[in-house]
Amino acid sequence: ADSASTPYVQFTWASVCTIDPTVPPSNVDCTAALTCADPQQRAWQLWGQMPNGDWRTVTTQCFGGQPPEVQAPRVTPGDVLSALRRVGLPELQTHIQPRDKTLVNFDTIFYTDPQPVDVDLTILGQAVDVVATPASYRWVFGDGSEMTTATPGDPYPAKTVTHRYADAQVTVSAHVEVIYSARFRVNGGDWEEIPETVTTVGPPTDLRIAEADPLLSGQHP
Repeated sequence: ADSASTPYVQFTWASVCTIDPTVPPSNVDCTAALTCADPQQRAWQLWGQMPNGDWRTVTTQCFGGQPPEVQAPRVTPGDVLSALRRVGLPELQTHIQPRDKTLVNFDTIFYTDPQPVDVDLTILGQAVDVVATPASYRWVFGDGSEMTTATPGDPYPAKTVTHRYADAQVTVSAHVEVIYSARFRVNGGDWEEIPETVTTVGPPTDLRIAEADPLLSGQHP
């Protein structure tokens, strides 16, 4: 049986003489087992176990002896991607400097604090280790403009990620969307890259945009 895309967590062969694959039959030469074209063979059923523990019959086949060992279902990158999207990855907070209030036409600094993420999953009954790493950052500045960078930015005095607001006397809501790339391994095996990404949307951070106050250069009579 092709187990690459099944919902089963494991498979086992059992004689057709039993209705429970976990209980060996007392007689493997029951009438149902003697239906093979070759009288030296016996009929066996392939059973698949669902995630809830229930067993279901998948197919029936004849063998002259014990059936071959059944391989565990293959965990695909798509399986892992779906599981990652279900459990979710960290949504990162946007840090802004100056905090809470900035000036129009001023280089406002944006940054966030990413960390690699280790996730332990059980998929199709198998242990799956996942390492997700931020690959890029989409900065949504709240004024209709966006920017994508490979860097998470840095706090002042660095100006790694900055934005200038054009309109004053408004409050904007900015956030960062993190695009994660990931790799996984099954049962401690070799690492495999997931070709698609997972995107998370961070919580909004409000920022008020103000006009710069004029500075007096001296006294006038």
